[in-house]
Amino acid sequence: MAEMTEHTGKRFDLVALGEAMLEFNQVQADPALYLQGYGGDTSNAAIAAARAGARVAYITRTGQDHWGSRLLGLWQAEGVNAEAVHSDPSAPTGVYFVSHDEKGHHFSYARAGSAASRMQPADLTGSWHQCIAQSLWLHVSGISMAISDSACETVLAAMRLARSLGTQVSLDSNLRLRLWSLEKARTALEQALPLCDLFLPSLEDMQQLTDLRDADAILDWSHGRGARQIVLKLGADGARCSQSGQRTTIAGHKVQALDATGAGDCFAGNLLATLAQGHDLTQAVRYANAAAALSVQGYGAVAPLPHSAQVHRFLGQP
Repeated sequence: MAEMTEHTGKRFDLVALGEAMLEFNQVQADPALYLQGYGGDTSNAAIAAARAGARVAYITRTGQDHWGSRLLGLWQAEGVNAEAVHSDPSAPTGVYFVSHDEKGHHFSYARAGSAASRMQPADLTGSWHQCIAQSLWLHVSGISMAISDSACETVLAAMRLARSLGTQVSLDSNLRLRLWSLEKARTALEQALPLCDLFLPSLEDMQQLTDLRDADAILDWSHGRGARQIVLKLGADGARCSQSGQRTTIAGHKVQALDATGAGDCFAGNLLATLAQGHDLTQAVRYANAAAALSVQGYGAVAPLPHSAQVHRFLGQP
């Protein structure tokens, strides 16, 4: 019998749904050298939550290939339950490359027709349904929706299913205009916002999606379209929380950033893990800010994700 999470009657604190990928991150420009790692925003968030002590599961499709096997090995090593990962013999696992210059980090993708992009609402049965029903939170993202029309429909259906089962829903905006148009992204977001309990947008994403510049105006826009609780990510400046008519800005941490790949995913995973432990939103954001600050000090989306002991030390806590 699966062990239940303390106080909740749920097997998992968090189940994330989306696309996991193989990552090749540039560590030297000339000659070009790349470090093989792992990525995919919701998978990163799931691993971040697991390293923070949460009980985590992941829902996706991977190719029945070498890279899919590597991802299964990663989740096993990180303590992320993968019983809801479907292996597709007729589609590949996605791959992406990260390069760096004075303007930041840049992504190149080889994910068209990937196994994850073949997700269908009809997949939300069996182990997928069970994982959502048995979790305190379902975490999805704009990328989860952007990889294909059927994936978008699947994410929206999963959000509706979660709410019908008493599972809370977290949505990260994660806008990627290489995957879909701004108009399509805005339409999908407006369908998703009334279905989420916690919205985790970035200021940059929302400035593009809404044509608004001011943080409070963006919070008003999001609440007006159905978002209940919002944590607006401000990068190095921290985050602004809005819930029950109260707004609070929580400062970030000034660190020497080496690679910001996956920092927002680290923030999301640590935030949800901390909420699942019973902390309030402000406490959870403070913890997530510290975790994200640690994550940008190494290369790649997964390797620098901190464990809870590292975050507590960074915060000066026992």
